[in-house]
Amino acid sequence: MLTGKQKRFLRSKAHHLDPIFQVGKGGVNENMDKQIANALEARELLKVSILQNCEEDKKVVAEQLSTGTKAELVQLIGHTIVLYKESKENKQIVLP
Repeated sequence: MLTGKQKRFLRSKAHHLDPIFQVGKGGVNENMDKQIANALEARELLKVSILQNCEEDKKVVAEQLSTGTKAELVQLIGHTIVLYKESKENKQIVLP
């Protein structure tokens, strides 16, 4: 579980990132969870964009992604989700 200070630090790091995944009409599936988990292992911090045609609520999508990838939900702002998961092999971000 992240503290408020750690979430604030991660939000500032994620500000300059572009979303690398998009959730569309199909919603969240197992394949997407695997791909995002692999990307989190490589990057530790990433953004996911929710498209307008997504039928599920954005809070539900954020919850599904964080539980499916075992990552921390840092932020849900607008239609953008910020996820963080500490990497086992490529540790880059040192939390305060």
